[in-house]
Amino acid sequence: MPADPNSVPQSDVEMSIWDHLEELRHVVIRAVLGIVAGMIICAIFTDWILNVVILAPALKVKPPFKFMNPEIYGQLELYMQVIIWGGVIVSFPYTLIQIWKFIEPGLHQHEKKYVRTITFYTVFSFLVGMVFAYWVMLPMTLDFASSFGSEFIMNLPDVHKYLSVFLMTIIISGIVFELPLISYFLARLGILTPPFMRHYRRHTLVVLLFLAAILSPGGNPLLQLILFFPLWALFELSIFASVLATRQRKKKLLQS
Repeated sequence: MPADPNSVPQSDVEMSIWDHLEELRHVVIRAVLGIVAGMIICAIFTDWILNVVILAPALKVKPPFKFMNPEIYGQLELYMQVIIWGGVIVSFPYTLIQIWKFIEPGLHQHEKKYVRTITFYTVFSFLVGMVFAYWVMLPMTLDFASSFGSEFIMNLPDVHKYLSVFLMTIIISGIVFELPLISYFLARLGILTPPFMRHYRRHTLVVLLFLAAILSPGGNPLLQLILFFPLWALFELSIFASVLATRQRKKKLLQS
């Protein structure tokens, strides 16, 4: 008799909680090793990452920023932060693959084929968000901050605070670009529905305008609009993703 495609493998059923904890331990170890490997790579190219990638957006604006380091070992701390955070970001795809491998044994056979697709789109969405933040949000924000204010005041920001702003902008943007994917999964589970999202569309647009106003320095209306439209597009894409997921969920229920 052919095996039920929706059944869970017997080996997975017999795994005890200690077996799952042991497997989780292996996942954590592999993820940590991936981060360490990423940190080693970033340590080799620290000067290039700091000068060409991180500081470059602030040096291209007019007038360019000049940074200061008020602490004795401040630059050493800065380099360590670049290595650690760089290792986390570089190893993110590998870490995500390890997480999905841990979840995969608990899925049905027909669900396992979606794991690679889900992993790909999760990484892709995060990277697109980071690219958007780096090439669009950061240059506009820094250009406004550099040109605003009195000409008799020289901008000498603390390089550590700049790094915090840089990382926050990049990482938050990457997370925000995951919203369509999150909407898809919530809709597949029946938690989120397209009518619910359409009903609160106006409320969401107000929230997005408020969020764009917070992210744009000095209340620059042009910058607010430039930041608002991508957020709006992501929300509309989230609605489309929920529609697609709801149709697939209903189809699956009818077939079962």
